[in-house]
Amino acid sequence: MGYSSLQSCITDLEKNGHLVRIKQEVDPHLEMAAIHLRVYEHQGPAILFENVKGSKFPAVSNLFGTLDRSKFIFRDTLDKIKTLVDIKSDPMKAIKQPFKYLNTGLTAFSALPMKVGKNAPISFGKTQISELPQIVNWPMDGGPFVTMPQVYSEDMDKPGVMNANLGMYRIQLAGNEYLLNDEIGLHYQLHRGIGVHQTKANAKGQPLKVSIFVGGPPSHPVSAVMPLPEGLSEMTFAGALGNRRFRYFYDAEGFCISADADFVITGTVYPHQNKPEGPFGDHLGYYSLTHPFPLMKVHNVYHKKDAIWSFTVVGRPPQEDTSFGALIHEITGSALPQEIPGLKAVNAVDEAGVHPLLFAIGSERYTPYIKERKPQEILTIANHIFGKNQLSLAKYLFIAAQEDDPSLDIHNIEGFLKHILERVDLTRDLHFHTRTTIDTLDYSGNGLNSGSKVAITVAGDIKRELFRQMPSNFTLPNIFPGFKLAMPGVLSIQGPKFTTEADTEKQIAVLNDHLKNKDLQGLPLIVLCDDAYFTAENISNLVWVAFTRSNPSHDIHGINSFTEHKHWGCKGPMIIDARIKPHHAPVLEKDPAAEKRVDALGVKGGPLAGMI
Repeated sequence: MGYSSLQSCITDLEKNGHLVRIKQEVDPHLEMAAIHLRVYEHQGPAILFENVKGSKFPAVSNLFGTLDRSKFIFRDTLDKIKTLVDIKSDPMKAIKQPFKYLNTGLTAFSALPMKVGKNAPISFGKTQISELPQIVNWPMDGGPFVTMPQVYSEDMDKPGVMNANLGMYRIQLAGNEYLLNDEIGLHYQLHRGIGVHQTKANAKGQPLKVSIFVGGPPSHPVSAVMPLPEGLSEMTFAGALGNRRFRYFYDAEGFCISADADFVITGTVYPHQNKPEGPFGDHLGYYSLTHPFPLMKVHNVYHKKDAIWSFTVVGRPPQEDTSFGALIHEITGSALPQEIPGLKAVNAVDEAGVHPLLFAIGSERYTPYIKERKPQEILTIANHIFGKNQLSLAKYLFIAAQEDDPSLDIHNIEGFLKHILERVDLTRDLHFHTRTTIDTLDYSGNGLNSGSKVAITVAGDIKRELFRQMPSNFTLPNIFPGFKLAMPGVLSIQGPKFTTEADTEKQIAVLNDHLKNKDLQGLPLIVLCDDAYFTAENISNLVWVAFTRSNPSHDIHGINSFTEHKHWGCKGPMIIDARIKPHHAPVLEKDPAAEKRVDALGVKGGPLAGMI
């Protein structure tokens, strides 16, 4: 079955026990987000907020909160769409196995966008930005944001829906210097799909027309985040996934309108007009700070009858976007390895904020008859990964040879790290890329969108047995007040508060002098941090602290380190300085008052009783 609207999806979810209604008035300032976070944490249902303070429109969140619910929503089309993506990435499959792909042509045809009349449901009425649910997720957020938008723009040289871009970029509705109801902020980078369109418009000195869709059939927001193969339109994908053609028309001002959306905000982005956007609690678990981003002049805000506002909450993983990622992997898991020769699997580790850390497995076939196998082919694969789309934003890449353990799982964080740490040669296997690009939302680097990368490439036999407990005579200098083994082979050390790089060099020198003659073969990695016990509490804390709070070129040190012909390595443990630095963004922290209000909803007789 395909959903014709967001409402039809909500009705189906409720009928099948996947949705809860909250009828009492709920404050969009922090309280709605706090409810969402708590329900998601307990893997609860989708949430329909019927009474949003300050707005006549209800709101829904957590639609995609679990992979099982996402599969339920797309239960009739998921296999077909996986086939469509599969054949798009390798068309020869259809020639070799024509009967297997017999219905693919029908699926693709039914996905073709459909132009409809202007009396579509979205044309029911108009409203203002201030009348929309003003949802603020985190205490330091710069204002209310649209967190589940579908941002539509067209190529000025190739107008039309088939060459358009539909992406999910956050939208600030109010706050900062925005003129209420007249201006909103768009957060995107110029290398993204809409950014390419804006660059062309800037070159012509013309404003770019942008339409922001909210709600609509659930296939629409999913299509906005999909990393689709070249030539496969998001609107086509939305139709195929939702088993309903993407319906659209153009309004009197020439803006493309999604006929099935619950809301459409239209506006223009003029060349080189920016205003401060942010802060915003983001997916790394910190705030992205205030920076100038494109300004959109609002033209119209359309809505359908009984429109429902769709939103999510972004924060330290796992969150609802984690389930989005799982659904994307479910659909496209086989596509990426086909694009990079020798790559068998890759995982952007959600617990580490996605972009900071990649695990990968590749073939190592270059030296099958050499006595000591070493990384060669996987180093080539690593360079390819660092140049591929969103993967290029990564800072740390751990890549292993499939031949060393065919059962190795990139989704088993501790197991994968153990495999790496047992085999890594720290004098040889670290390969740095300095002064390069990282995620704009990652403030561990030395400037906005600027930082470094390291590929740790591992192939060969096990070289060490990892410490499962520290030697009884192990000690640290007095300036390091505590330590705890976080997992086999990884020691979390609490250090003094970070002050300057010069002080850090002195502290590392003290640690080096203390440890350089110790037998630490079973300890290949030390994580220097602000709280050794929090970092070592679980594997999620370990990777979040280690890889979101460090910049490889600046924060990787080592015991008995050396530089030879511009290659850096160490003969003792590698050290990652994952302490919070002065230039880092603040950590996301929940609002205690909002948390108490959520507690009240979970008591006996409350709408969330038994769910939180």
